[in-house]
Amino acid sequence: MAKNVQKRKRVVGRRQRENERRCSYEDKRGEKLQVECKRERFRVVTYNIHKCRGLDRRVRPARITEVLSQLNADIIALQEVLSIEGKRPEDNQARFIADELGLDYRFGENRKLNGGAYGNVILSRLPFVSTYNYDLSHQDREPRGCLRADVKLGQDRMLHVYNVHLGTTYLERRHQARRLFDTRILRNGDLTGARIILGDFNEWTRELASKLLSEHFGSVDVRFYLGWPRTYPGVLPFLRLDHIYFDTSLALEGATLYRSRTALIASDHLPIVADFHLDNTSSTRAHMTSATDSI
Repeated sequence: MAKNVQKRKRVVGRRQRENERRCSYEDKRGEKLQVECKRERFRVVTYNIHKCRGLDRRVRPARITEVLSQLNADIIALQEVLSIEGKRPEDNQARFIADELGLDYRFGENRKLNGGAYGNVILSRLPFVSTYNYDLSHQDREPRGCLRADVKLGQDRMLHVYNVHLGTTYLERRHQARRLFDTRILRNGDLTGARIILGDFNEWTRELASKLLSEHFGSVDVRFYLGWPRTYPGVLPFLRLDHIYFDTSLALEGATLYRSRTALIASDHLPIVADFHLDNTSSTRAHMTSATDSI
């Protein structure tokens, strides 16, 4: 436990130093002035870990932590996490991954599986304020959910993170897309911070969820950074199932599809990494009815 606390302190301290920037301005005489400014920078990752079962069919949570440890993310959204109270620490995948990375975590259970909890997980080195797990299940299909975590960004900012895993059938996803946009989830008027929606949307083509989210949020398109947006399956991906959407008060600095040798076999998905900043002068959020162009 002490080792994990030390990990958190070292990484948080490094992130705070990275967030300090000097900004250049011109005064009325055209002379440049150097003043201190602070941008809240952070990195997010979305990763379907497939119960830590790799393409070789072996369950190896340590491979997932190896992949994630290379990414140095502030917020990580994991889907298909299985946590069982067993004899080995690795059996509780959520706790094991969090401990190995030195991060705090919140679990959104969607159903029981093999005697354990199965669902979505959000890990963060930013302080958690509150969490909510929304039921997105449709009829007799597999239970699905959306885990929301509110985290502190800087001294007085809030960031609302939505970790989503939609179903595998067309009608199911249409129902879930409408559910996401009800007044208790994305259109919740009580939310004041910027929102990030990320996860495995299981849409092989541009369906209702993608259309609605693209109308109201910016989107991370890794084609502009790597020219290869597909994330599934890992070794030779030909489907783009994983996405990151965000409020326009957040500025996207860069994105990548992480394809290390371990990542190619650790799960049947590849992780997407995105860097953002929130300026102190930027508005906290856009109105839900105003559309934004995809990035």
